[in-house]
Amino acid sequence: MVGHDHHHDYLSLCLCDLIRLLWSMVLPCVYLSLVLALLLFLLVMGVRIWLQRSRKARLAQNSSPTVAFFHPYCNAGGGGERVLWCALRALQNRYPNVSFVVYTGDQGVTGEQILEGAQQRFNIRLPHPVTFIFLKNRLLVEASSYPHFTLLGQSMGSMFLGWEALTAFVPDLYMDSMGYAFTLPIFRYLGGCRVGSYVHYPTVSTDMLSVVRERNPRFNNADYISANPLLSMAKVMYYCAFALIYGLAGSCSDVVMVNSTWTLGHILALWRAPSCTGVVYPPCDVRSFLNIPLEDEVEGEGLDDKKCHSIVSVGQFRPEKDHRLQIRAFRKLLDRKGVGPGGRDSLRLVLIGGCRNQEDDDRVLMLRGLCQELGVTERVEFKLNVPFDELKRELVDATIGLHTMWNEHFGIGVVECMAAGTVILAHKSGGPKLDIVVPYEGGQTGFLADSEDSYATAMETILALSPSARLEIRRNARRSVDRFSDQEFDTSFLSSMESLMGKLE
Repeated sequence: MVGHDHHHDYLSLCLCDLIRLLWSMVLPCVYLSLVLALLLFLLVMGVRIWLQRSRKARLAQNSSPTVAFFHPYCNAGGGGERVLWCALRALQNRYPNVSFVVYTGDQGVTGEQILEGAQQRFNIRLPHPVTFIFLKNRLLVEASSYPHFTLLGQSMGSMFLGWEALTAFVPDLYMDSMGYAFTLPIFRYLGGCRVGSYVHYPTVSTDMLSVVRERNPRFNNADYISANPLLSMAKVMYYCAFALIYGLAGSCSDVVMVNSTWTLGHILALWRAPSCTGVVYPPCDVRSFLNIPLEDEVEGEGLDDKKCHSIVSVGQFRPEKDHRLQIRAFRKLLDRKGVGPGGRDSLRLVLIGGCRNQEDDDRVLMLRGLCQELGVTERVEFKLNVPFDELKRELVDATIGLHTMWNEHFGIGVVECMAAGTVILAHKSGGPKLDIVVPYEGGQTGFLADSEDSYATAMETILALSPSARLEIRRNARRSVDRFSDQEFDTSFLSSMESLMGKLE
C-alpha cells in the first residue's frame, strides 16, 4: 500500500513538472509566432513594393491602364473560351483607351493564331489587339499531374502559375475567367491589383460532398473510395477543409460573376460575398441559328421520312461531360428501334467537341473503343475541334440535341442546340434544369433525363412525335434563348464590371 502511494506521488510530481515545462514554453512560442508573423508581413510588403515598382515603370512608359485575364487554356474551343472572347470584345468596345492582356499556357502558337482560332470557332473578332503572356508552367494545373489530392494539387499549382503570370506582367485590374480562385489573393495582396472573377463552376461544392458522403462512385469519386467507409469519411473531411480555404480565397474578389442559378447558390454558400456577386449568363451565339427558318425542316412529308435522324452532342471531351452515357443510351435506343424503315439504320450519333490536351485525345480513343465494344461504331461519328460553320451545319440538320453532364454549371451547348432548332434532351440537374430547359410562356422547351434508360426512352419519345409537335417544342425553345444572347451578356457583363473599370487610373 505504501508502494502504491509512493508511485502515485511520483506520477503527480511528473505531471506537475510537465505542466510547468509546457507553461514555461508558452511565452517563447508566442514571441516566436509574432516574430514569424512580422517576418512574413515584411516579406509580403517587400514583394508587393517590388511588383508595384514594375507596374509604375510600365505606366511611366505607357499611361493607359491594363486589364489582364487569366485563362491558361484560351486556345481551347469550349464555352469558357467563348466567354473570354466576348468579354474582351465588350470591354474593348466600351473602353477603347484601356489595354488588355491574356495570360495563357498555350505553347507552339502565336497570338495571331489564337485570335484566328477564336474567329473560326466562335465567329468573334476583337476590335483591337491584345497582348498575350505565354506561361511555361501550365502543367502545374493539369489534373494528370496529381493522381491523388487532385483539387489541392491543382489549386496549389494555380498559385505558382499565377505567380509566374504576376511576375511576368503586373496589371491594374486582374480578371480570373477560368475559376482559379487561389490566384485572386496573389494578385490582390502581392500585386496590389483590383481583382474580379467569372466563375463557371465551383471547384468544390455541396453536391460533391453529398456524392462522397453517400458513397456514390463517379468520375471524381473512385470505386475504391466509395466502397470504403473510412476512406469516404477522410475524403469528406478533406473536401470540407478545402471548401473553407477555397471560400477564403474567393472572398478576395472585388466583383464576382457566376454563370447560372446553380453556380450562384454554391458560390454564395462558399465565398459569402453576396453584395458583390451576381448572375451573368454566358454568351451563346444564338443569332447565327435564329435566322434559319424552322419550317424548312418540315416541308413535304415531314421529318419522319428523312433518311437519317442525327442526334448531336456538343461539348469538350472531358470526363464530366459523360460521353459514355450518351453512347450507352444510344445503343439502347438502337436495340429498341430494330431494323427496317425508320429503324436503327436511320439514326446516327454525332459527338462534336474540342480536345484540350493529350488526356482528352486519349479519352476520345477510349470512347471509340467503347463504340466498337457495343457494336455501334458505324452509327457514331466523332468531330473534333470543328470550325463554327461545320458546327452550325450539324446542329441545323440534327433532330435531337444531346447533353449528359451531371450538374452542368450552365450549358452553352444546350442553348446552341435549342437555338439551332433541335429538340434538346439534357441532364435533369444544374443549369439545364434550373435556367435553360424550363417552360417558356407555358410551353415545353425540351426534355430532361438522368439515366441510360430514361435517355433512351426520351429519344424514342422525341422521334415518335409528329413533325408538328416537334415544331411547337422547337419554336418555344428558340423564343426562350434570347436571354442568353451575346447582346444580353454584353449588357450584364459591362454593368458588373463598371465598378472596377471606373476605378482604373
